[in-house]
Amino acid sequence: MGVFVFLPLVLPLSAWPVARLAETRLHPRTATRLLTAVAVVMAVCSTLCLALLMVVGTAQLPGNPLPDGWSDPEVRAAVPHDEVAGRAAIPALALVTAACARTLGRHRRVTRRARRALAGVPGRTVAVLPDRTPYAYALPGGRGRIVVTTALLAGLAPAERRALFAHERAHLSARHHRHLLAAHLAARANPFLRPLRTAVVYTAERWADEEAARAVGDRRTVARAIGKAALLSPGTPAPTLAALAATGPVPRRVAALLAPAPAARTWPSAFTSVGLAAWGAAAGALVSAMSSANSAVTLFLILHAATPL
Repeated sequence: MGVFVFLPLVLPLSAWPVARLAETRLHPRTATRLLTAVAVVMAVCSTLCLALLMVVGTAQLPGNPLPDGWSDPEVRAAVPHDEVAGRAAIPALALVTAACARTLGRHRRVTRRARRALAGVPGRTVAVLPDRTPYAYALPGGRGRIVVTTALLAGLAPAERRALFAHERAHLSARHHRHLLAAHLAARANPFLRPLRTAVVYTAERWADEEAARAVGDRRTVARAIGKAALLSPGTPAPTLAALAATGPVPRRVAALLAPAPAARTWPSAFTSVGLAAWGAAAGALVSAMSSANSAVTLFLILHAATPL
């Protein structure tokens, strides 16, 4: 296994540059998809390596249910730092599992409660609630549903309301909740991926901003709607749900809308700073996948050889 088993735990550091540059140098759609893919691959690889180390650590514990050959001295000699890293991986993997389960459970609980509360509200795609608290968010599930209160609608002009609904429809059509949930789970699996989660939260909102601006035909109207909603809205029920102005730095989003629309290139040039950062993150994800695969195969062969027939 060598040091390869430890590489996926720290390789997310290679994605930090693109997490910063993608927010401003890439089209929001490209940035969201790229950062989510890199975060998911690196999170899966680091979790797999933790699991491999946990197997090594568990084999050293007295009374473990694993075959006796797995704790043989020759097996321990083939695995690096089995006593320290192996045993430390047991509580680390338990914390990762608990954190991911908590995030996933909260997401399901909030969406389930929201659907139950909206069961009797008329409107299949839009639910207008007579609430004094101004908020709006996109509720996933099926064709999705836009939830907005009368208090928020009262604070927006007619053109800004159109921008609001266009923004939320963009969240539903592009299924941004999946990107947000995946980024949050990845950050729970490996704390080094938190910058990517923050970037995905921002770029997903920017993606919806650009789609709303294209649908409305006026970038300034969308910018005004975001600014007003940010002053009025308290937020969304959960960070894995998307809203008009509840996530992401609102001043930066407004400034981006007041600037020309970004170029919709699918992949940046390698001769630019963001291109180098993107290729670096992709290379880090590839090395992470290769390292975890190498470690898994090596450990399998070692344990298979140590297990009596």
